Amino acid sequence: MQALPRRAFLGLCAGGAALASCATSAPRARRSPVIDAHMHVWSGDRERFPFAHPYTPGFQPPKAPGTIEALLPEMDAFGIDACVLVQVIYHGWDNRYVAHALKAHPDRFRVQGLIDPTGPDVAQKLETWVRDHGLSGMRFSPLYYEGRDEWLNAPATRPLWEKAEELGAVFNFFIAAPQLPRLEDRVRSFPGVPVVIDHLARIDLKAAHPLPEFRKLLALAKYPNVWAKLSELSVLSPSGKYPYADTHAWVRRLYDAFGPDRLLWGTGFPADTRREAGRPGLTEELALVRAEIPFFTAEDREKILGRNAARLWKFRF
Repeated sequence: MQALPRRAFLGLCAGGAALASCATSAPRARRSPVIDAHMHVWSGDRERFPFAHPYTPGFQPPKAPGTIEALLPEMDAFGIDACVLVQVIYHGWDNRYVAHALKAHPDRFRVQGLIDPTGPDVAQKLETWVRDHGLSGMRFSPLYYEGRDEWLNAPATRPLWEKAEELGAVFNFFIAAPQLPRLEDRVRSFPGVPVVIDHLARIDLKAAHPLPEFRKLLALAKYPNVWAKLSELSVLSPSGKYPYADTHAWVRRLYDAFGPDRLLWGTGFPADTRREAGRPGLTEELALVRAEIPFFTAEDREKILGRNAARLWKFRF
């Protein structure tokens, strides 16, 4: 290849005086961040961080370790820049372990805690965890409260949402499709609270006619503060066979409704706990977005795999 004459090069740099600036200010290619927006971890130190599962007395965790010490090497090996730690139900409402992880690695983690939505002083508890411990927000699990989920849009929980709006807290929901209209009522009233729907609202794609339930999820797309996670396709897939092609048409509906800017990627469990639970490994989880779902553009993939999460949870790269 013929070298560019010096005169031409200087002209491109707008004169010799700007040569140094031209040489040093050319934009460098930066890899788009990869952020797992749904990661559960739990402590191996039961004395310091005891298990306190609120729904299953005598609960025993998976055999494989789910600690941050198990997670971080896997993140590094697969190029995962950061994770949003979602408090696992194993520790109940005690968010100290994920708060400990955040304090130890503030550049790698953000945290969604758990608080009992039916308990007293729930707005004050939100403020304590956010202000004093640095949590980004809370996860609520109406799915565990089917038949007694009136708290979703009850007057008693309005102060919780008001406090979230004041704090800039993120709420994510492990929710069933029939409960989504109650959530929509609250979303409509609080446009300043970012809301993330986990796992496609666990809609039963094995049902004869899933579309009516799926439309309840799609109805939330008209609210710009609502986001959706592309997660647990292995659980939702009728066949259960990677790459879960029988879910892709449903993902397309979600994509068409929410657009690529409000979709998030998450995997759920760290390291060997994936295999113990029969879940796909990180190689498959990453390839699912990067290669297997056919209608994503290259820019879509970057957004879904990390840029959207960086924006929502205020990561800095």
